[in-house]
Amino acid sequence: MLKQLVDTRYSRIIGILILLFATAGSLSGQSRKVIDFNGGWWFKRDSSQQYSNGRKGEGWRKLDLPHDWSIEMPFRESSPAGSGAAYLDGGVGWYQKTFKLARAEQGQRIFIAFEGVYENSEVWINGHFLGKRPNGYIGFEYELSPYLYWDGRDNLLSVKVNNKNQPNSRFYSGSGIYRDVKLISRNPVSIGTNSTFIRAGQLSEKRAVVDLSLEIEHNLEESKKITLLTEVLSAQGAVLASKRTTLNALKAGLHPLDQQIVLENPILWGIENPYQYTAKIKLIVDGRVVDEQLTKFGLRNFSFDQQQGFMLNGRPLKIRGVCLHSDLGALGMAFNRSAALRQLRIMKEMGVNGIRTSHNPAAPAFLDLCDSLGFVVMSETFDVWKGRKNPYDYHLYWDEWYKRDFVDHIKRDRNHPSLFIWCLGNEAQEQWHSKADGAAIPIALAAIVDSLDGTRPTTIANNELSKANPVLMSSAVDLIGYNYNHKKWASFPQDHPEKKFIVTESTSALESRGTYDLVPYDSSRMWPERWDIPFSGGNKDRNISAYDNVFTPWGSNHQTSLRLMEKYDHIAGMYVWTGFDYLGEPTPYTWPARSSYFGIVDLAGFPKDVYYLYQSVWTEKPVLHVLPHWNWKQGDRVDIVVYFNQADRVELYLNGKRIREQSKDPDRYDLVFKAVEFKPGEIEVISFQGGKKLLSKTIRTAAKAHRIQLFAENVTFNSAKKELSFVHAYIVDEFGTIVPYADDKIEFEVEGDGAKIVATDNGNTTDLTSFQSASRNAFHGKALAIVTSKNKGKIQVRAKSEGLISGDIQLEAN
Repeated sequence: MLKQLVDTRYSRIIGILILLFATAGSLSGQSRKVIDFNGGWWFKRDSSQQYSNGRKGEGWRKLDLPHDWSIEMPFRESSPAGSGAAYLDGGVGWYQKTFKLARAEQGQRIFIAFEGVYENSEVWINGHFLGKRPNGYIGFEYELSPYLYWDGRDNLLSVKVNNKNQPNSRFYSGSGIYRDVKLISRNPVSIGTNSTFIRAGQLSEKRAVVDLSLEIEHNLEESKKITLLTEVLSAQGAVLASKRTTLNALKAGLHPLDQQIVLENPILWGIENPYQYTAKIKLIVDGRVVDEQLTKFGLRNFSFDQQQGFMLNGRPLKIRGVCLHSDLGALGMAFNRSAALRQLRIMKEMGVNGIRTSHNPAAPAFLDLCDSLGFVVMSETFDVWKGRKNPYDYHLYWDEWYKRDFVDHIKRDRNHPSLFIWCLGNEAQEQWHSKADGAAIPIALAAIVDSLDGTRPTTIANNELSKANPVLMSSAVDLIGYNYNHKKWASFPQDHPEKKFIVTESTSALESRGTYDLVPYDSSRMWPERWDIPFSGGNKDRNISAYDNVFTPWGSNHQTSLRLMEKYDHIAGMYVWTGFDYLGEPTPYTWPARSSYFGIVDLAGFPKDVYYLYQSVWTEKPVLHVLPHWNWKQGDRVDIVVYFNQADRVELYLNGKRIREQSKDPDRYDLVFKAVEFKPGEIEVISFQGGKKLLSKTIRTAAKAHRIQLFAENVTFNSAKKELSFVHAYIVDEFGTIVPYADDKIEFEVEGDGAKIVATDNGNTTDLTSFQSASRNAFHGKALAIVTSKNKGKIQVRAKSEGLISGDIQLEAN
């Protein structure tokens, strides 16, 4: 009989473990069990001692995973992580967890599976070393069975995470066990880890032949008759087709098995209707189901063409994509499904249909979301090959680990219908510094893809386009990928006859939300002037105008790259750098800037103005967006910019009087009223189509800050699933107009059983306040509080600021 844990919070997990291992016999009648193992860990940041055999000393704290300790650290200008990793320290951290198992069932195989640990993880069970994994982005598992206690004693799982050697990344990586951990129980006869591969062998509107491959792991001494039963379920759970395959007298070992299943009148997965089937796969031995696996998949026809670009289910489709790093802003790298869903929904509302996972494998749950929402994913594995970009980056581990990491990545993710392209690397140093490796590495990586997948094209993100680039000239990949170099997009068919083309990364324009310099809108500023020269110019406050006229020397403004991509059919699509601001890489500035300016949406999730430029082109919804605000000094002359669609003419009114009008320029996606003299009051813009009024937008001069207004993106959320509520705080005048220069300090408070503020943010790249602080200055009148709760119930959120009327909102955790 197992002893109950003192901490009743995790007694439910222990109860599950009791049931899980309570059956006698070498081949259990129970199939695979997967247990959430995120709860009840102990953590200590300490590089001075070895803790593989247990906790010693003080300084340990209890927490739940996923966890990123770097995001909890203070910003330090002297941090060895540098600006690339947001001036947040790494170090060495230890995680430990104890659990008990029943004596009755020792025939089960028990595994611990980690989805992401950054970086250089080492794992022990009961003092036995299981292994290490340098790569911080790929999942891995270890079998615990030989070293477990089954007699009621505690089993001790210890994990060392070493992110001490810095810098090792060009962008924020975080530190810790930052993705999910699962405990897995399998019978000695089971389906091999990530061995299942489902794809369409033949596909038409009337019929689909679904090919299924997997491996059976047989770890018993005696031969067995094994039956594989696969049922294909509809999205509603109905059985649509099935296939039974029996193998007689199967001996111990690893056995590959293939099936074909026919589906009549299949529903195709698409951007607008991302329909998924489920394969319910059962392994049956002696009449008992010994393993069962549910694998979602989608059926779609797609191709890339030199003239027509990308074709999905027989129709041309421009891939209108963005690049996204893995960090979740104020949450750091600790993965949270609701935060990732928020990012993807904001992108979807903008009209985005493609995501590039820059520059590493994404969390499995992130790809699940892309599957269900309908995105064309370019899945990237490596930012670094053998050639280093930082002293302690992946080049140190390439020779020993690249093949295993790449194989594990492909096998883990190849069933996701949203994944269309494997990107083998980003801006590899081998483009310039190693002719032999520059050709050999992409050829080797492409061969691995062909052997494990063969249904998706490969690409490489090249930023060197000369014929001296051995990576580009290796002909190893199916799609030629350009990073930037927008002046060469039009001539691609002539430069690379019979090759297919995609823009793997574009734009790199720079903006701060709500900041506007009084310079002509149509002026262009390149910050820095050269990538290899330190930047000493810019604005004193380290902000950058949101007029879309500042960009890097390798990039362009948004308007330029967008127009080119939409114009040329041979461009399959592009992935804009970036959808969201991200931690680290604050080009063109350094300290105190600690996060990027590249995003179309700021770090807090507030859209910048160019968001509506894309929305006006990439969606069918009517759009009329006007910038900037209307709070200036008397006599200032301001360029008023309009992003709009579905209209042929726009009129501008100042304090009720029509002062200008313009017709749409067919060669541009915007319209500008130049040098409008500021007069307090309001401007109104009205769009027309064929003389009919479509939309109007009014921007008023804000008066003195008066109160705080709260708005929740989601008033209700699920506490059991660790969902979050994102609460906006706006500083408004007495008439409800956001005060554009307001930077008042806001104190957030929550009341409710188990409720807490997880983080706050404002989108200001230079704000060095800890994200865990409940206090945050507004940035251009806005701030964000991220709220969660351990328990169900009502939650009261209040935002206070000296001299302002407080704001309140009620949430509910269910």
